[in-house]
Amino acid sequence: MLKRTESTVPRLRTIPAVPTWAVLAVCCAAQFMVVLDVSIVNVALPKMRANLGLSADGQQWVINAYTLTFAGFLLLGGRAADLFGRRRVFMSGLALFTIFSLLGGLARNGGELIGARAVQGIGGAILAPATLSLITTTFTDPHARRRALGAWSATAASGAAAGVLAGGILTDLLDWRWVLFVNVPIGAVLLAAAAVSLTESRAETRPHLDIAGAVTVTGGLALLVYGIVSTDTRSWGSAATILTLLGGAVLLAAFAVIETRTAHPLVPLGVFRRRSITASNGIAVMIGAALFGMFFFLSLYLQQVNGYGPLKAGFAFLPAALATLAASLTGTRLVARIGVRRQLVLGPVLAVAGLAWMSQLSAGDGYWAHVFGPVVLTGLGMGLSFVPMTIAATADVPVHQAGLASGLINTTRQIGGAVGLAVMGTVAAGASSAAAGYDRAFVIAAAAMVVAAALAALVLPGKPRPERHVTNGEEIAEPTVVVEA
Repeated sequence: MLKRTESTVPRLRTIPAVPTWAVLAVCCAAQFMVVLDVSIVNVALPKMRANLGLSADGQQWVINAYTLTFAGFLLLGGRAADLFGRRRVFMSGLALFTIFSLLGGLARNGGELIGARAVQGIGGAILAPATLSLITTTFTDPHARRRALGAWSATAASGAAAGVLAGGILTDLLDWRWVLFVNVPIGAVLLAAAAVSLTESRAETRPHLDIAGAVTVTGGLALLVYGIVSTDTRSWGSAATILTLLGGAVLLAAFAVIETRTAHPLVPLGVFRRRSITASNGIAVMIGAALFGMFFFLSLYLQQVNGYGPLKAGFAFLPAALATLAASLTGTRLVARIGVRRQLVLGPVLAVAGLAWMSQLSAGDGYWAHVFGPVVLTGLGMGLSFVPMTIAATADVPVHQAGLASGLINTTRQIGGAVGLAVMGTVAAGASSAAAGYDRAFVIAAAAMVVAAALAALVLPGKPRPERHVTNGEEIAEPTVVVEA
């Protein structure tokens, strides 16, 4: 029987349960929409630029504005779900995301589009951690929870590839504005579904929001990502880049100091003493870098080097999406047999093989002989990695910190993507040709997955086993696994 320490365990205020499959469906659909939006805009950028008169820098900021606010507000969004109610925060983020998708599609100039994308990123940052937090607190049986995390991971892993495909179809057959308009009916349906399927849950004794911590971590992450993504127009050694990155580092250092001194920290730093959380978030950085880099540079290779149109380029990513989806669903069962650590070695190793193969691409290479194999292999590796990474990031976490754990894993993956794209872009720019530059980017992506496999093998604790337990007097949110040292 579980023991409770009443002074340390917040009670949860809940409303009678609804079918858990409905909660899972709503959360997975919302997460898919958020991840889809990261990549759906990529193939529409040339038509956006032509229609709105964007400069090359403005075109890049259609992507950067979303990345900047999404990464900057993720931790705050995750903690807000714990403090103010997961259902309330979920619906607020979804409404914001949907409204500014509509406004972005109606944009009359580049400034309006970039502004809408920035606020859309804030909505995504509020919404994404809430989806995972709702799942980890709804599914209490370890086996059901593993299956639910597998479904969530499958949608998250396949969303990026599906975004490229959807962007190509909508841009080619309709108009670039539909890559944003498509979120409006989906968001409206999800809001209605959430209103009837989600129940509120939050800690009964809620501490005040750590305002100083929220301001410093949000500002620090935003400056850090801004400094990184701006390297597409400024050198890494420029005064503006150095000062921006230094400012972000100072704010993050101030955040760390604040968190050690406040009674109710936004991010209790003790959470990083759990090796499973530290290792899984490090792995997320590497996977984010490799995944974002692969989709971005392969899209450029297909369109700018091999002359594919948006629709053809979109369909070229379909095998990657299907492979990722299949591997994620298979990984849900496989992780129960071989454990989190072994699967987090296997998945990245497969991705390394695919990315290394991809780095041999040359101008004019045929799709079936030179592209199909690498994208399928990389998709399989990524899909196998997402499920155990999510499990490790949320295992052993008290229920009142579920949103925090969700925010952390989303933040680190997004930061990894921003850093990876910036580094790959800098390296690719120095190559003798576009194809050679993209090959260099794929080599860096492969190296990131080597690091991910090494972290899993050397830092992540040993093979997990199902169990229900109590840590430091706090009831754990029925973890899928307990990670043994």
